[in-house]
Amino acid sequence: MKHWQPYIERQKPEYLQTKFPSDFAADIIVVIPCYNEKELQLTLQNLCTCAMPKVKTMVAVIINSGIKSGEEAVVQNRKTYNEVIEFATQNNTDTLCFFPLIFENLPRKHAGVGLARKIGMDLAVKHFLNTQNPNGIIISLDADCTVSPNFLTNIFAAYRQNDKLCCTVQNFHHRVENNDPQLKNAIRQYEQYIRYFSQMLRFIGFPYYYHTIGSAFSVSADTYVRVGGMGRQQGGEDFYFLQKVFALGKSEYLENVFVYPMARYSDRIPFGTGPALQKIIDEPDRQMRTYHFDSFLALKEFFNLRQSFFKQDIEFIQQKISLLHPAIVRFSEETNVLSEIEDSNQNSATLLTFEKRFFHHFNAFKIIKYLNFAHPVYFSLEKLPPNFETDKI
Repeated sequence: MKHWQPYIERQKPEYLQTKFPSDFAADIIVVIPCYNEKELQLTLQNLCTCAMPKVKTMVAVIINSGIKSGEEAVVQNRKTYNEVIEFATQNNTDTLCFFPLIFENLPRKHAGVGLARKIGMDLAVKHFLNTQNPNGIIISLDADCTVSPNFLTNIFAAYRQNDKLCCTVQNFHHRVENNDPQLKNAIRQYEQYIRYFSQMLRFIGFPYYYHTIGSAFSVSADTYVRVGGMGRQQGGEDFYFLQKVFALGKSEYLENVFVYPMARYSDRIPFGTGPALQKIIDEPDRQMRTYHFDSFLALKEFFNLRQSFFKQDIEFIQQKISLLHPAIVRFSEETNVLSEIEDSNQNSATLLTFEKRFFHHFNAFKIIKYLNFAHPVYFSLEKLPPNFETDKI
C-alpha cells in the first residue's frame, strides 16, 4: 500500500476533503455517479435485496453537477441527496452502509460521469488506506441500474478465489424505458454489437477483448492505483480506464452476474449507449451497421504473424506485412507500425514480453483507428449478423 498515499496526494484536494465514514471499515465499495436521476431509489432498494457477502459493503452515491448544469438538474440533485440520507437512515446496517456525497459547480471542462466516478473511486482508495485494507474492492455501477441477486457475493468470491485478480467484468442486459418497442429494437441491436465486437477482438487474437461498460465492472483498489486511477473524460472513461486495467493483469468475466441498466435516449455524453441508440433510430431502416467481418479477418492475419516478428530485422518484417491485405499494408505505412514492432523487439528479451509490448502498441485504440481507416475505403459497413457465433468461423 506504500504507493497509495502518493497517488492520493496527487489528486485534487477539494474532491477528497470529505471522507467516507471511518467507523464503517468497508471491504467493498460500490461507487454510483448520479446526475439528475429521479429513480435512484430503485437501484438502492435493489442492492438491499442482493445476497450479502460476509464482509462490510458501502454504497457511495456521488451526486454531481457542473457550472453549466441547469437549475432543474441542481434542484433534483439536492432532492436526491436528501432522499439518500433518509434511505440510509432507514436501511443502513452493521454490514451495509449507504452514503451520499454532493458536488456542485464542477468545472465545465471535466464535469460529468467520468469525474464523478473518479471522485468516488479515489475516495474509496483513501478509505481503504485509512482502514489499512489492502484487499479493498471497488465496484462501478450507475444510478439507473438493477443487478442480479448474486451481484455482490459473486464479485467478492472472484477476488477471494484469486488473489492476483485485477478486475471483473459483469454481464449486462438493458431494461427498456416505458417498454418502447422502437427503443427495445435499438437496444437489442446495440447489445448485439457490443458482444459481436468483443467476440471479434477475441477471434483476431487480441488478449484484452472484454466489453467496457461503466456500470459492469469491478477493480481491486491496488489495481486502480497502479493504473493511475479513473480518467475525467465526460464520456468513454470506462473504456480508457479498463484498457489499462486489462493490460496490467488478470481479469475475469462473470457471465452469470448481471447488471440491468436502463436503456434510454441521452445527449449527456458524445458517445456511448444513448447516442448509439439515437443513431440506430435515425437510420432509414433502423438497422445498425458495424465493421465488416473481412476487416477483422485482415487484422487477424496480421496478428497471427506477430510471433514471427520476434528478433527479426525490419526488412524481414516489412516483407511479411507487404503480403497482407492492402488495408493493413497502407495502415502500417501511415501509422508507424514498423517502428513500433522494432521498439517491441528492442525492449523485449523474451517472446512473452515482446507480445505484451506488441499489444501495448497495437491496443484497442489502435484497432478502432485501423477499423475507421479501413472503412469505407477497403471495406463497407454491414448489418449485424443475426446470430453470430465465433465457433462457426
